[in-house]
Amino acid sequence: MGSSGEGKVVCVTGASGYIASWLVKFLLNRGYTVNASVRDPSDPKKTQHLLCLEGAKERLHLFKADLLEEGSFDSDIDGCEGVFHTASPFYHDVKDPQAELIDPAVKGTLNVLNSCAKTSSVKRVVVTSSTAAVVYNGKPRTPDVTADETWFSDAEFCKASKLWYNLSKTLAEEAAWKFAKEKGLDMVTINPAMVIGPLLQPTLNTSAAAILSLINGAETFPNLSYGWVYVKDVANAHIQAFEIPSANGRYCLVERVTHHSEIVNILRELYPNLQLPERCEDENPYVPTYKVSKEKTMSLGIDYIPFEVSVKETVESLKEKGFIHF
Repeated sequence: MGSSGEGKVVCVTGASGYIASWLVKFLLNRGYTVNASVRDPSDPKKTQHLLCLEGAKERLHLFKADLLEEGSFDSDIDGCEGVFHTASPFYHDVKDPQAELIDPAVKGTLNVLNSCAKTSSVKRVVVTSSTAAVVYNGKPRTPDVTADETWFSDAEFCKASKLWYNLSKTLAEEAAWKFAKEKGLDMVTINPAMVIGPLLQPTLNTSAAAILSLINGAETFPNLSYGWVYVKDVANAHIQAFEIPSANGRYCLVERVTHHSEIVNILRELYPNLQLPERCEDENPYVPTYKVSKEKTMSLGIDYIPFEVSVKETVESLKEKGFIHF
């Protein structure tokens, strides 16, 4: 990677997260100075893996910021040319969707964008959205269907289906585009599917946990089909979306949509000695897969790492971090 970031300052929100950590690493590699916001800079679990990155000593600055606190991103965004807003909670076991997912996603995004709109140095904002904000609209998703960037998830559909994370990302992205239009903010969104690959942070993230759950003695696999993409491809796409002047709108990042049965097959081939689930959790027909267009993403120069590779690297990383023993 060149030194395209030499002398440039950018901000990454939610910097200790899974995608964000790789993004920070790659930005530092490219010579950028990075203002990284974390909720609790005094927690080594959130910062240690960032502070030991190459270039961090010289060019990484940690800031404390809270998504729900108005103006708390002002100081980290001050003087930045680019802002990468990745901070948004992602987990499944939700007691209070409004407080745990929706408010941080929606209010947090508007809070960050507001700081961007006030700061004359900011040239472009790249927001980490999700395919959760793209494909959940009740349209059929079958092998002959190709979803693309023109699709938007439907808030009412997400609510009715109790897809709270999807609802949070849908509402956040809707609010973001409305705000960007009103304020004339140059904004691009990256909409990845489930992101896997090696972990930089010491804690387990939700998408890696989906792979881990198949390995740790599960009797059955879920009857689910998800899109998947490699974490380094996602981090790179964020940087390309900032650096390529013509980048605009949304970019869906999906290497492949697979059913969980297929992941079990891949794991079985990679690790013949693993005890893997033999059957599906229910008797229903397998949830079908569908396609997601790669056309627009190709303009960012993303050449996707194949799903099999990202599965293997995820497992190796989970082993190395002590989440799996075999």
